[in-house]
Amino acid sequence: MEQQKPVVIFVVGPTAVGKTETTISLAKELNGEIIYADSMQIYKGMDIGTATPTLEEMDGIPHHLVDVVNPDENFSVAEYEKLAKDHIRRILNKGKTPIVSGGTGLYINSLLFDMDFGDAHSNPELRKKYYRTAEVEGNDVLHQHLMKIDPQAALEIHPNNVIKVVRALEINYETGKNVGNFRENPRPVVEYRPIVIALSRKRKDLYERINRRVDLMIEDGLIDEVRTLLEKGYERDSVAFKGLGYKEIIKYIDGEYPLHDAVRILKRNTRRFAKRQLTWFKRYDSLKWFQVDRYEKQQDLLKDIISYINEQRENGQ
Repeated sequence: MEQQKPVVIFVVGPTAVGKTETTISLAKELNGEIIYADSMQIYKGMDIGTATPTLEEMDGIPHHLVDVVNPDENFSVAEYEKLAKDHIRRILNKGKTPIVSGGTGLYINSLLFDMDFGDAHSNPELRKKYYRTAEVEGNDVLHQHLMKIDPQAALEIHPNNVIKVVRALEINYETGKNVGNFRENPRPVVEYRPIVIALSRKRKDLYERINRRVDLMIEDGLIDEVRTLLEKGYERDSVAFKGLGYKEIIKYIDGEYPLHDAVRILKRNTRRFAKRQLTWFKRYDSLKWFQVDRYEKQQDLLKDIISYINEQRENGQ
C-alpha cells in the first residue's frame, strides 16, 4: 500500500534562498541525513564557489554526495541517480530519514521520477567536442544545435548553461531520445514516497542575498580557491570550471576583465540562474511552497514545515 512506502523528504529552491540552514535544522528534528542534489557541490576542492557548508555548519549531521569527483571528471545524471538512491536505501535501513537538498533540477527529477537515464552513459570525447564548439564558435551556436534536435530542452536551458546544453546533446546521442522524452509521461518513483518542500523569497530579498553571498565568497578566498585548482593542473576547459563563480573568476585571473567586472557579472549570472531554478520548480504539482521571508524566526518556519510533513505522512499522500 502507498502508506507503507518509506518517506524521503526533499528541500528544493533557488540558490541563496536558505536551503542549507533549513535542511540541517530539519535533519536534527527528524533524525535525518542529508543528500545533496547540486551539480557543482559534487566536485572536490570547490567549496567556496559552491557555498558548501563547513563542518561546523553541518553540526554533526551526515552529508552525502559532496566532494565526490575531481573537477576534470565527467559526472552524469545517471551516475548521480545511482549514488543518491544507494544513499537513500542505506539511510532508510538505519531507520533514519533521507533528506535530499539542492537546486539542480535534473538531479531532483531523477529521484522523483523514473527517468530511465540508464542508457545515457558519459561520453568524454563527445563532451570535449561540444565544449570546444562552445569555446571556439560560441554558446549560441551550441544552443542552436540543441534547438534543432531537442527544441523542448533548448527552450528550457539557457544558452549560457553550457553544462546542461552539452548533457542534453549527450543524452540524445547516447540514447536516441530527447531530454523532453523523459518528461512527457514522467512515472513517479515507486520505491519510496517523496514529500517535497520548496523554499522561496521575495525577489528583492533573494537578489540581495545572492549579491551578499558573492561578496562573501570573494572575502572568503574564492580567487585563491580557483588559482589553487589551476595550479593543481586542472585545465580551464574542465567541466566544473563551466559553473557559476569559476568561469567568471578565471576570466579575471586571465586578465579578460578587472575584478569588479567579474564580481558584477557573477552576481548578474547568479540572479539569472536563480530565476531559472524557480521556473523549473514551479512546474512541479506535488510540492509545498514556503516563503522564508514571511517568518521572523527560523524556528517558526521549521515548525510549519514539520507540521506539513507529519500531515502528509498521516494522510499517505
